[in-house]
Amino acid sequence: MGTMRLCILLSGGKDSLFAWYRAQMTDQVVCSVSIVSANAESYMFHTPNSTLAAMQAEAAGIPCIIQETKGIKEKELDDLTAALKNAIEWYNVEGVVTGAILSVYQATRIQKICNELGIWCFNPLWQIDQEAYLHELIRLGFSVYITGVFGYPLDEKWLGRELDIYLLKALITCAQRYRITLCGEGGEYETFVTDAPFFKKRIVIKSADMTYHNYHGIYQITRACLEEKDRCYR
Repeated sequence: MGTMRLCILLSGGKDSLFAWYRAQMTDQVVCSVSIVSANAESYMFHTPNSTLAAMQAEAAGIPCIIQETKGIKEKELDDLTAALKNAIEWYNVEGVVTGAILSVYQATRIQKICNELGIWCFNPLWQIDQEAYLHELIRLGFSVYITGVFGYPLDEKWLGRELDIYLLKALITCAQRYRITLCGEGGEYETFVTDAPFFKKRIVIKSADMTYHNYHGIYQITRACLEEKDRCYR
């Protein structure tokens, strides 16, 4: 079987970026689809800094389809369907890559849409060992920033921090002590990726606004730009 033409359902967060990395080991990721929701409490889609996902696509050198949605439960799936239809028509896409790890709610709904459109649904991170996965992100040189916290014990000190071995140790402690999901898929925290091994350029955060109250906070990137990578950069 030859390589397939895939699109990545791109949120801006670490899971979709690592799924993209995994998928292109065997297949060709030819475009991205990003859903920008007006509802910060969207059931389906990552929301903090999602408008910057197009910059990640540009950094990697692929086109990005941006689809806005009001974020109404179940109806937002129609907007995803419309975006995927465009990906099929414009870029001859044969499958969709998602960063789903544990969420049956998300995975089953995307699978249903793919079945209806006659394309493959690929979830390369499904049921992955979360601790090993986060270590791999760091080892491979992904630059991952915490852009949202949504529950105890994650407070304002976590916002804007880059994932490194020390932050990961703190996350592991929190997961063990407070039973939060280590990878954040339970909605405990959100991330944004500024660099990945396959990016041709890196994203540089120039300014950001931070809002926080009672273990609920957002690190909103207000200005960012793309910069060339140093030839020796790893």
